[in-house]
Amino acid sequence: WYARYYLESFRLPELTAAEVDAGFSYEGFGPIEDAVAAGTGPILALPHLGTWEWAAFWLALVPRMRVTAVVEPLEPPEVFEWFVGFRRSLGMNIVPLGPDAGRELLGAIRRGDVTCLLCDRDIGGTGVPVEFFGERTTLPAGPATLALRTGAPLIPAAVYWSDVDRHAIARPPLDTERRGRLRDDVARVTQDLAHELEWLVRQAPEQWHMLVPNWPSDLEALGEPVPEHWRDL
Repeated sequence: WYARYYLESFRLPELTAAEVDAGFSYEGFGPIEDAVAAGTGPILALPHLGTWEWAAFWLALVPRMRVTAVVEPLEPPEVFEWFVGFRRSLGMNIVPLGPDAGRELLGAIRRGDVTCLLCDRDIGGTGVPVEFFGERTTLPAGPATLALRTGAPLIPAAVYWSDVDRHAIARPPLDTERRGRLRDDVARVTQDLAHELEWLVRQAPEQWHMLVPNWPSDLEALGEPVPEHWRDL
């Protein structure tokens, strides 16, 4: 599935808008349209699953929505720059994960962009403790924090290969109403998001591109040391 993701992604720039649209179906798109129309762009929280590049290209090409996506730096830098250029060629605004990412994402949301965040693993090791598929781990605080601070709807979503096309599912927006301290609200919303990510992955677990340790038990099984942020979960 991971090889198919790359092969299909590399074909995207050659396709017409009609071809991209014909190969794509969706459900739950209404809240995304409503948020863009209201001027506060939605935050799409996605797992590394299926073929998300197709959906981002469709958003930019067919309904002509502005799309901003955060990307993880890769080594060597030349490979990273190539991927950034490739995604920009698909019409996306690309924000490298780093110290300035939060500020850039706030600007994107306020512009009404559809902001896409892959959030099923804690790359930086600074995430929020959650229960995820029955085991404690951490997930990024960014999606919940941005939604709570901006009022942007936080919409769990995923894009799958089906027998006939690529099918996107957007779940109902999460409850991001402020209830108390920001830290507590971020923890609550991130746990709710973890449950939604579980539901999305369970629809097609074989399409989940989870190729790195994501729970403490993964590292224990490999005989590798558990990082400090996972030791006291």
